[in-house]
Amino acid sequence: MADNKEEAFRKVYEANSKKIFHLCYGYTGDDDAANDLLQETFLKVWQNLHKFRNQALISTWIYRIAVNTCLTYLRSEKRQAKDELTPAIAETKREEFSEKNEQVALLYKCISKLEESERIIITLVLDEVPYPEIADVSGISEGNLRVKIHRIKQKLTELYNHYERL
Repeated sequence: MADNKEEAFRKVYEANSKKIFHLCYGYTGDDDAANDLLQETFLKVWQNLHKFRNQALISTWIYRIAVNTCLTYLRSEKRQAKDELTPAIAETKREEFSEKNEQVALLYKCISKLEESERIIITLVLDEVPYPEIADVSGISEGNLRVKIHRIKQKLTELYNHYERL
């Protein structure tokens, strides 16, 4: 039985870890913190795998665990406002990145300026998670989700253009 659980967990981890890392990075803007939150998320998945009842997709269940883990992390650590934290991180990262990666770093900097719920949604969109699953994770209807995504994209475009002019 233990071997089956380990094999199932390995498959779940391989299928979901990249997307969960991106989600965590969207919250923190920091590789180390995102990796810590990724590990913490999958520790919780391992500990609770027996409780998963297939009432939703397992990836949706994992996203919910990751979102809650990230929110708990941000609240318990009483993190500085993203405005103070992210520019320094983005500046450090920018030195490491090629020009194309610089644009990605700027995109993540802009994402970090969004509200928590918007960060979750746009990160899932960027990871190409299907809309029904995003709606399930975020707790809103698919119709509202489409409107919200449109508004988030507009907001991101404005932020991106603002930073590109600087």
